[in-house]
Amino acid sequence: MDDPSAPAQQNWGPFGRPLFNDPESRALSRVGVIDVGSNSVRMVVFDGAARSPAYFYNEKIMCALGAGLSETGRLNPQGRVRALAAMRRFQRLAEGMDMPQLTAVATAAVREAEDGPEFVAEVERETGIQIFIIDGEEEARLSAQGVLLGWPGSYGLVCDIGGSSMELAEIAGGRVMRRVTSKLGPLKLSDVPGGKKGRKAYITDTIATLAERMGPQRNRLFLVGGSWRAIARIDMERRGYPLHVLHEYRMNKKSVNATLTHIAQNDPEALRKRCGLSTQRMALVPLAGEVLKQVIKTFQPHDIAVSSYGIREGLLYEQMPTQLRDRDPLIEASYFSEAKDARLPGFGRRLFDFVLPLFKSAPLERKRLIKAACLLHDVSWRAHPDYRAEACFDNVTRANLGGLRHSERVFLGLALMHRYRNSRSGTRFEPIFELLDEKALKDAEILGKAMRFGAMLWPQKEQPIGELRWFPKKRHLSLILARDSEPLFGEVAQARFKSLANSLHAETEVKIRR
Repeated sequence: MDDPSAPAQQNWGPFGRPLFNDPESRALSRVGVIDVGSNSVRMVVFDGAARSPAYFYNEKIMCALGAGLSETGRLNPQGRVRALAAMRRFQRLAEGMDMPQLTAVATAAVREAEDGPEFVAEVERETGIQIFIIDGEEEARLSAQGVLLGWPGSYGLVCDIGGSSMELAEIAGGRVMRRVTSKLGPLKLSDVPGGKKGRKAYITDTIATLAERMGPQRNRLFLVGGSWRAIARIDMERRGYPLHVLHEYRMNKKSVNATLTHIAQNDPEALRKRCGLSTQRMALVPLAGEVLKQVIKTFQPHDIAVSSYGIREGLLYEQMPTQLRDRDPLIEASYFSEAKDARLPGFGRRLFDFVLPLFKSAPLERKRLIKAACLLHDVSWRAHPDYRAEACFDNVTRANLGGLRHSERVFLGLALMHRYRNSRSGTRFEPIFELLDEKALKDAEILGKAMRFGAMLWPQKEQPIGELRWFPKKRHLSLILARDSEPLFGEVAQARFKSLANSLHAETEVKIRR
């Protein structure tokens, strides 16, 4: 079978040979980063396929280091105690995980506080962890790199809000361009004199100054930061949106304004509980909403996307070789999952070749999803057969995968559901299927049934599966098998081939090569 570490000259098709087993990439197989922010301190350990990493460990402590900074010029004393305790804990956890040196950065609160250097020295003395204090433009750059981790080659404006600052960065063609920083974090805004009227004037003037430096930004607006994600979660609740995945969630000016009105008109505690937000986060949401409203009004983006990737993912991206940065995160992650969890690693690529004739006219974006589905078709085999179909859908639609719109998540999940189940009716996921149009629903069903059938034809080493020939105008489906493969086409395989043909509304023909 195919080996992911096979020589580079081997033909891997349009999606490229996987890189996760290359030495440079394997060096990134477990990377720990700590983000000391104005509102929270978080440690993330990334593990797995380096281009689309899994979160091996992720812990956040709400410390509010920046609370009261505008008045005192110093870090919040209680927050400082909590942050130091968090750093001690993270250092001990890293030791238990046999982690190499942690990468730690501190942002607005620590860089602005007069006792910031003292706090950094205390952390290093107590834990051995060296914290690098980064300036606002560097913070903007790293956040934008986090977005590029999930959206390779994207164009648009990255807007990252923390507790004490807000950064903007322009991305174009896979590069970070202009960058600016401001003091528009909610913890800072709470100290602006003049109440809501004073804040509005301050926010308006500040964003106007940022816009002069950034120039026109009418492409996509990428929202990074916990306060933006909280607003998006409330937007989901208001709309009754069926898929509760924040990464790649889309909004527009109209929906954001409706949600900000919704926040103002609802009891904050009741809304917080319905949306699963912390008390500390909910307290910052109204202030963050005032900023977001003005950002959208000023820059007029054509659409708005929420990013779960930010400065921590940007730190990982910083360590990647260019060759790895240029790869498709979905395909890399799928290759990795197949190599780790499938019963027959390498079979997914052959399955892709087998089913592709059914989708000859599909655009590259759809073929990319077909490739991923074939690589993932067998990674859930350990689940109980009664729950395997739903487990596939649930795992894929909620997985931490970059480069996937919500509709693409659902397509991929539904195809894998049909890999184990002919019908999609009667599942708890039916409301989510509404994110797909009729053609996508049908294509996912056909792909799933084709994989379900193709999985019956496991070959011996180097032996082809067989060949499908599809003539859509004639509604004719032909299966060509090698003579040695004929015994594999038993009763169950024949039933699955018939089910595929029924979904295609096709007449069938089976040929055996002699």
